Amino acid sequence: MKKFFIFLIAIIFLITGCKGNSEEKILKDLTKKIEGTKGYQLEGELELVNNEDVYNYDVVVSYKKDNFYKVSLTNKSNNKEQIILRNDEGVYVITPSLNKSFKFQSDWPNNNSQIYLLQSVIKDLNNDNTKTVNKKDNYYIYTSNVNYPNNNSLKKQKVYLDENASLKQVEVVDKNNIVMMKLTYKDVDLNANFDEDQFDLDQLIDVDETEKDNQSSDSSKDEQTNEDQQTTILDDIIYPLYLPNGTKLANEETVDTDDGKRVILTFSGDKSFILVEETVSKEDEFTIIPTMGEPYMLTDTVGALSDSSITWSSSGVDYYITSTTMSQTELLEIAKSISLVPTMK
Repeated sequence: MKKFFIFLIAIIFLITGCKGNSEEKILKDLTKKIEGTKGYQLEGELELVNNEDVYNYDVVVSYKKDNFYKVSLTNKSNNKEQIILRNDEGVYVITPSLNKSFKFQSDWPNNNSQIYLLQSVIKDLNNDNTKTVNKKDNYYIYTSNVNYPNNNSLKKQKVYLDENASLKQVEVVDKNNIVMMKLTYKDVDLNANFDEDQFDLDQLIDVDETEKDNQSSDSSKDEQTNEDQQTTILDDIIYPLYLPNGTKLANEETVDTDDGKRVILTFSGDKSFILVEETVSKEDEFTIIPTMGEPYMLTDTVGALSDSSITWSSSGVDYYITSTTMSQTELLEIAKSISLVPTMK
């Protein structure tokens, strides 16, 4: 009987050890692939959740070693594309439909977690000594902590790998294990080759101009109609659905601009702030705007977040919130409550 128990314990140890080695090997294989690549391209579908609203994007990421990134994000609801670009000259958020680019002096993407960048996903996995692994169906699910300093509700990521160490899906969840972001991989090429022109801002502008020249007159009419609709949106002032306790609207002012209207809302209280809403202006020539802060993905668009302000464009309206008494998290809460308004989607 004693020999039997010793034999049983040995079998259990062997099985457990093999399982652990298998899970560890898969993660090591993936790490080796990503750290060893000279360039990659991935395509996927990104889903962002904001309370009961869901925003969907087509994502294409190009990476060239060491520090060249191009992330194309196309909002499926309006087919508008924004591009986050990093090259030797800096970090840019490009909005082709507005003929604008915001230029940041930023450490992006190294300053926090990024669900759509392979290096970030694998870094979060390997940096967390408390990570767990479960097997479900044909996938290994690795759960680790994440680093989103501007959004404290995002706590962990769940990374789905198959037995060949191929990425299938990444989910970022809150403290209640509710999925707030999900990226489903459609294709990942870890042996992609790119010229540096792929990450050149001037090249991106030239490509965009060529596409404009190929547009039909019908498209131009549709674009004019969209611009008219954008102006109409600002006929109604859009108020935040969330305000900090004790904060209330103290003053509102509306002025006419060359492109439409500008609304200035002043909120008073312990958490005072100013909200500016203005009809979007499309530049005649491509314009680069120096910007403070960091690129930040705000549900339906990419904006600029600094210590005391957040700026973004959505559905034909430019938004700007600034405060000397609020944290970045509080600024984002107000901004996200504005994006909840149905006309904003």
